[in-house]
Amino acid sequence: MSNIALSQDEQTIVAQSTPTGAGALALIRLSGTEAISIADNFIKLPSKKKLDSLDSHTVHYGKIIDQHGQVIDQVMAILLKAPKTFTGQNTVEISCHNNPFIIEAIIEQALTHGARMAQQGEFSRRAVLNDKIDLIQAEAIKEVIHAQSKYVLQQSLAQLEGSFSHWIADIEKNLLHCIALSEASFEFIDEDMDFGKQIQPRIEKIISDIEESQKTFDIQQQIREGLRIALIGSVNAGKSSLFNAILNKNRAIVTNIAGTTRDSIEAGVYRNNFHVTFVDTAGLRETDNVIEQHGIDRSLQEAQQADIILLVADNSQKLSSQEQTVYQQLHDKYSTKIIPVITKADLQASSATKNTLFDDSIKTSSTTKVNLDQLEQAIDSKIAKLIATLESPFLLNKRQFNLLTTLKQQLTTIATTMESSIDFELLSFHLKEALEDVSELSGKTITQDSMDAIFKEFCIGK
Repeated sequence: MSNIALSQDEQTIVAQSTPTGAGALALIRLSGTEAISIADNFIKLPSKKKLDSLDSHTVHYGKIIDQHGQVIDQVMAILLKAPKTFTGQNTVEISCHNNPFIIEAIIEQALTHGARMAQQGEFSRRAVLNDKIDLIQAEAIKEVIHAQSKYVLQQSLAQLEGSFSHWIADIEKNLLHCIALSEASFEFIDEDMDFGKQIQPRIEKIISDIEESQKTFDIQQQIREGLRIALIGSVNAGKSSLFNAILNKNRAIVTNIAGTTRDSIEAGVYRNNFHVTFVDTAGLRETDNVIEQHGIDRSLQEAQQADIILLVADNSQKLSSQEQTVYQQLHDKYSTKIIPVITKADLQASSATKNTLFDDSIKTSSTTKVNLDQLEQAIDSKIAKLIATLESPFLLNKRQFNLLTTLKQQLTTIATTMESSIDFELLSFHLKEALEDVSELSGKTITQDSMDAIFKEFCIGK
């Protein structure tokens, strides 16, 4: 059969499924109606047998041979026949040596014999179209790949297993029950049966469940993207030295010249199973230097975006009245996420330490390393408090959050209307509208454009 005669979603696609870069092995995946017959054109087994004649879900040693009979690589071919595959289609996965020339040559053989390059997320998209997974599970795959913490990974794996999908299915089941009750009222219009009293509690329960799932959405986004810890303070307060001491390497330039750091400098580390980005910022002060002022503006932006702020002051320098005002404003605005830090504790103290904002500060020295362990404990404690607020059973993405918000608004309007009077015919209409939003969540009724937008964010080989 010609690949051209097949539909777009039946054609055999090929892509590298492992990351590009150094490593021992790479995995190339083919999937589609003709995936096995295409692979048989260039994978040669020692037994001379064709993959198409062998049992599904088996692994075979073979060689990749080009059109001139030259060996490209020795490989292991994983044979997976439809429908019991990830995509629901015939699939061949080729484990080869991770050399870009080898990978390119194998993919070229697949293309020569009738495959085409996969689009972003096309393997997962086919899994959705062939009812192997729903759209929520497909989105969970992307979260599993890009998880920035063990917590996000665990939640994403649970959603891949169907935890969120089952929750959505329960909402769908309750809405269908409400629609059935509403339409039953047409048949029992003269009977003394209060269908409204059976419908309203179900609707209110759905609204309550949605609110529960959404209430920590902002924190979920922070955790999903990784935590940001910004070092904020006046010029020459020792932020860069502290930054380097925490990271245990010279990432920032450290000098005695005030205003050395003119832009934000970032470095990522893993702490207690979470990805944390430390941000060294420009010092806060009045300046006529346009470049330096831009850096200061960036510092204030970082304070707003940060999950935790290390508010830094120099033990050996007195804070000016202007600096005290800026520190006070930052403290008043971001008090819940601030850890006050005094640097240069090895130097003689000045009246800076008497500022009330730093009464409970951690006094550190980047030179002698004093109290750096105490500062790290304070950071870990702040992170733990952030995680403790995550009461939602699911990690919602923006699409899911917005659709749930629309659904909640619709159901709230229905519940409010039912308090005064009930037109069951109109009620059935609005409940069916709400059911359509639920179907869009799982991907049952999603538009082509929306589907394209979702899978455009996936990597090519997934």
